[in-house]
Amino acid sequence: MVVMDTKPVGARVSSWTTVIISLVSTLLLIVSIVLPSAAVHSDNEDSEDEAIRYRQSTPTDAITTLQKQIDEGKVRLSPSGRQGVLQSLLSQLHIPIESQILVFSKTSFQRELISPTNPRALYFNDNTYIGWVQGSSVIEAAAMDPKLGMVFYTADQDKSGKLTFKRGTDECLQCHETAMSNKVPGNIFRSVYTHLDGQPEYSAGTYLTDETSPMEERWGGWYVTGKHGGIRHMGNSLVHGGRDNITFDRNVGANISSLARYFETSHYLAPTSDIASLMVAEHQTHIQNLLVRANYQTRIAERYDEALNKDLNRPAGYHSDSMRSRIVSVCEPLVRSLLFAEEPALQSPISPSNWFARKFEQEGPMMSRGRSLRQLDLKTRLMKYRCSYMIYSEAFRTLPDRARNYVYSRLVEILTGKDSSKPFESITASPEERSAILEILTDTLPEFASKLASPQ
Repeated sequence: MVVMDTKPVGARVSSWTTVIISLVSTLLLIVSIVLPSAAVHSDNEDSEDEAIRYRQSTPTDAITTLQKQIDEGKVRLSPSGRQGVLQSLLSQLHIPIESQILVFSKTSFQRELISPTNPRALYFNDNTYIGWVQGSSVIEAAAMDPKLGMVFYTADQDKSGKLTFKRGTDECLQCHETAMSNKVPGNIFRSVYTHLDGQPEYSAGTYLTDETSPMEERWGGWYVTGKHGGIRHMGNSLVHGGRDNITFDRNVGANISSLARYFETSHYLAPTSDIASLMVAEHQTHIQNLLVRANYQTRIAERYDEALNKDLNRPAGYHSDSMRSRIVSVCEPLVRSLLFAEEPALQSPISPSNWFARKFEQEGPMMSRGRSLRQLDLKTRLMKYRCSYMIYSEAFRTLPDRARNYVYSRLVEILTGKDSSKPFESITASPEERSAILEILTDTLPEFASKLASPQ
């Protein structure tokens, strides 16, 4: 066995903080979308700024749209087997079953039902996440609203399959609007050392993971299927011992193709928890939180400047240095994530365990030469072309003009080689890849093409 230090080097969340967080459970683990547990209170008020009004505003996300169709009798969900209406719901939301990822740590509000023999299933597409736990009538959802950010819901399914989604705010945001979600309403992908009963060993520390995380920190408390050679992660493995004598072996969870040894896979819509799906979900969750933060902060800064212009008799539309600095501070991290600037190289090729990769690549725009920002690499990195497909998302399209234009200008600088500074040196060192990304964006994103043709 590998003896693990009780405070792992590089832990993203301190062990004492995670002990506190674990005391009370809340909603959703959505992708760890894992919802951490809940003794954490929201430490951020940006969502209630006059420019945002998160709780008072009516969402226009996919769940709200579906609920309206259900209420009007235009959509009827059909129960099937032990999952109830789950498969029918996923179909209506255009969420592929192949996206299924499974978490067995007790880190969500349905923690009493979750264990290594009864993992929680999560499904997602580009803007909506669904959570299901065997033995529960509750279905959880989180959907991306272009103005509000992530909006959280639960629904009890009755015997007929009727669903009524109810929006969650305070009970969800006490975890989902903290530093762990970038201080905006958002999802959290969390990796924990987990015992045989599913209970996290918080004294060992936890990790918040995304595309920049080392592989050895990822997927603690998650099942992972697929081949990955010499790469080691925390998935499929359990921690043994107590606070002062902890052991954890990453080797036993490596290169797993079948989960049948852990639980009854026939009880789930798919028998896998695919490694490519996990990697995509991590990146997507991270970039969505960055998009929401850029949206919030820019709108708040614009409102503040507008009020100040009136008070100081400045011309309407005057932009202060403070507003410009605020936009830069929230948009630069977004640019880095869009370009996978801090993604570590894969040490071995990855072979997915199901059809998720093919399904994922078929979505979204593709240029005439067959290139797409959704093409996976999985040899040395996640994506073949290091510019995120999330640039096509409604959350990006509806960023305030100043934020979106700033991101476009930075992409032009980096992809044309004008900025070869350290965060972007790996992509600027590859002129062929930069040229391909520029070609894809020009062919599939007219607004970017116009910015490239006439940079400010």
